[in-house]
Amino acid sequence: MSTIMIQGTGSNVGKSLLVAGLCRAALRRGLSVAPFKPQNMSNNAAVTADGGEIGRAQALQARACGLQPMTDMNPVLLKPETDTGAQVILHGRAIARAQARDYATLKPLLMQGVMDSFRRLRGAYDVVIVEGAGSPAEVNLRPRDIANMGFARAANVPVILAGDIDRGGVIAQIVGTRAVIDPEDAAMICGFLINKFRGDPRLFDDGYQMIADHTGWRGFGVVPWFPNAHLLPAEDAVDLRASKGQGVRIVCLILSRIANFDDLDPLAAEPGVQLTMLGPGRPIPGDADVVIIPGTKSTLGDLAFLRAQGWDIDLTAHIRRGGHVLGICGGYQMLGRVIHDPEGRDGMAGQVAGLGLLNVETTMSADKHLQRITGTALGQPVTGYEIHMGRTCGPDCARPFARIPHADGAVDSNGRIAGTYLHGLFADDSFRAAWLAQLGASSQPGYEAGVDQTLDELADHLEAHLDVGGLLAVAR
Repeated sequence: MSTIMIQGTGSNVGKSLLVAGLCRAALRRGLSVAPFKPQNMSNNAAVTADGGEIGRAQALQARACGLQPMTDMNPVLLKPETDTGAQVILHGRAIARAQARDYATLKPLLMQGVMDSFRRLRGAYDVVIVEGAGSPAEVNLRPRDIANMGFARAANVPVILAGDIDRGGVIAQIVGTRAVIDPEDAAMICGFLINKFRGDPRLFDDGYQMIADHTGWRGFGVVPWFPNAHLLPAEDAVDLRASKGQGVRIVCLILSRIANFDDLDPLAAEPGVQLTMLGPGRPIPGDADVVIIPGTKSTLGDLAFLRAQGWDIDLTAHIRRGGHVLGICGGYQMLGRVIHDPEGRDGMAGQVAGLGLLNVETTMSADKHLQRITGTALGQPVTGYEIHMGRTCGPDCARPFARIPHADGAVDSNGRIAGTYLHGLFADDSFRAAWLAQLGASSQPGYEAGVDQTLDELADHLEAHLDVGGLLAVAR
């Protein structure tokens, strides 16, 4: 078994896509390969076959490897609930809610979990390709690090450092990282690569050599901007994007703790859909056909956030004009009459009035429902997953949104307001076509096949511009 780790000079430098592309490239070379990320921070999660949860990026990387996602691929997942606190997931299960200042006390337990998962993967596959988190240059975090050099040193894994030239200052990014990290950490780095270059890469030859001269590290290539990156599910909310389609107008509210927003990716890919991701401070457009309230890591917190934007008033006007509303997971809970939280699982203990657009109510509980499902909706087969706390019931549940196989969700008597706990539903071509047909829009099939095609294109892209063979040869 051999292992290599891709670390970055900062967040959002493209580590997740680099690992996905390298995984697909290794698979096509006849190797059994698995992804690994010791610690991730994201509210965009995927449900594994054994009923756990991991970061969405690792689920995409598993797909690139031809594997089903497993909890060992991302043993520690942090799901932010507030600006200073997060739910801590270990091996797919929530074990704590921790404030940032208290998180260090959990590190020994989490590091043991990380190493246990890594050993299992290392023993099962020819190659394990590891993704770091944030940057190793955050040296103030180094004593308690389990995501970057703390892991690399403990597991004796060689590191390739990726810099993002698109944001500027890539020479300083890489050379500066070399300057501030511990010499023993620097010794783990076997080389660097440049990501997201626009234009002729030969124009950066001098800069590339300058980095090599100042660091003593080997360069593995300059990767041009990958134009089809938007066709792959994004994990970071910074990547939220609108579509360029024309036709039915769908508006999705960007909540402060938005989660599992990749539910919208198949709609964004539709040429007959104009998808707007609506940020705070902006009113819901009067010409919207559908408003989607997406999932959230904090239903009560984001219900207050929604009201603070005046979106509750906009929704009333939207419905009066004949518009449709769909709530997914936490968004579904918000649509009801009331949300009970007797134990303070989602905030202060008590109850809060919902938007009152569906005749249902939700009770929060300690149990977290994690399940991959197959069922029907709108008379079409649908697959997806549930990942939520709380149970919802009420008269409108007599008109379920889906059967998976139990009744899921609710629809109002006019059929224009609906809620569901089902994530990933729009990836099914037949369901997506039926749902859009209700709005007078057509659909283009082949979303899932398009994801696999794009992973192949990404692997081709990396093979053309990186020394992939050299990278894999560095692995140990």
